[in-house]
Amino acid sequence: MTVPAFLAGESRGGVKGERVASGRGRARERRCMTGSASHPSSQMLSHSSGVSGAASSVSGPGGGGRDQFAADELAIVLSHYDLGAIESIQPFPRGSRRAPKLVIRTHGGAAYLLKRRARGKDEPFRVAFSHELQLYLASKQFPLPHLIGTRDENNSMLQWNGHTYELFEFIRGSSFDGSPEAARDAGRVLALFHKLLADYRPRYDPPVGSYHAARNIPALMDAIPQTLSKLDPRNAREQADQIQQSVRFLQSSYNAAAARVDETGLTDWPTQIIHCDWHPGNMLFRGSKVVAVIDYDAARVQQRVIDVANGALQFSIIGGGEDPAEWPDHLDEGHFRSFLAGYESVPHCVLARAELRTIPWLMIEALTAESVIPIAATGSFARMEGVGFLMMVERKIRWLQEHAESLSRSVEATG
Repeated sequence: MTVPAFLAGESRGGVKGERVASGRGRARERRCMTGSASHPSSQMLSHSSGVSGAASSVSGPGGGGRDQFAADELAIVLSHYDLGAIESIQPFPRGSRRAPKLVIRTHGGAAYLLKRRARGKDEPFRVAFSHELQLYLASKQFPLPHLIGTRDENNSMLQWNGHTYELFEFIRGSSFDGSPEAARDAGRVLALFHKLLADYRPRYDPPVGSYHAARNIPALMDAIPQTLSKLDPRNAREQADQIQQSVRFLQSSYNAAAARVDETGLTDWPTQIIHCDWHPGNMLFRGSKVVAVIDYDAARVQQRVIDVANGALQFSIIGGGEDPAEWPDHLDEGHFRSFLAGYESVPHCVLARAELRTIPWLMIEALTAESVIPIAATGSFARMEGVGFLMMVERKIRWLQEHAESLSRSVEATG
């Protein structure tokens, strides 16, 4: 593997990250505040720690099954940053349980988010691509938490003892309030993201692939009955027919939606870097305005409509608590139109008619993939049991199939 120039060399025993912008690498100079506030949303369809008193383990599970920082690990990691006098350190139990996070506040009034990357998410080249992207967006004043460089080398990532660490500004914000105005602004900010990156070329190849026509989805669907059987054999036997029927429906619907999308010519459309995880939980709001977009780990090269369709789904899906049987079939069509109107409000970001026509079918693919992946692995979606969740997904897909044409026409008419 050829190491890109900006990665060359060693940094605390590993590949270097990206250098933080000149003059802004010192945390004390930046007066930064990173990270995120509490932002799970009842409408969001996405599944995606504290200080440990024991210094003997840096990766063992803590309270609630979350990994934690060990005391000696924390002291060593923080010694590589110029934060000044620390006033408090508090757990930030959000996101992956395998990626512990802490909010660090200083006497100077600054606040930071320290994160240890989870295993499997810490490959240096992938992290460096993500950091390069974030630093580019920060240079264009895109709303995101800025990375904090290490004290001696101004490096965007720290590698120590086989782990990879990141330090960000901590940005105060609130969760998606469910308003059409906030949905519209989320669409607007996605368009800005795409516009800024339309001609951006990273220094090495980014990931590719998406939820559209994903090769692993059929195998994951095939695995669902076996996974459910292992988790709850008795219930799986009693619902075997329902499980098989749901899986067959999801398989045929996913394949049919992918075919409809391909028929529009998607593979011939321009590609660029997209976010690929645009949902309410990856945004911080103040009122109805987006003040920060987080989590760039899924960023990759695809057609922009892949992002648009997933965002339209995430901001229009209607939940109903922890019992998926209570979730309605329909989407919030007002939020759907608001999100797309926000996107098209940005100059030079009007969607072509062909793109608009693919959106309901891409939403079916996104909804299916987002549901199948965790259920095939664990038999559940978040805290909801898998069979009931699949039945809810089936109802929503049937609604999307029945209303695909009217959804497309509704946004064409307002475009």
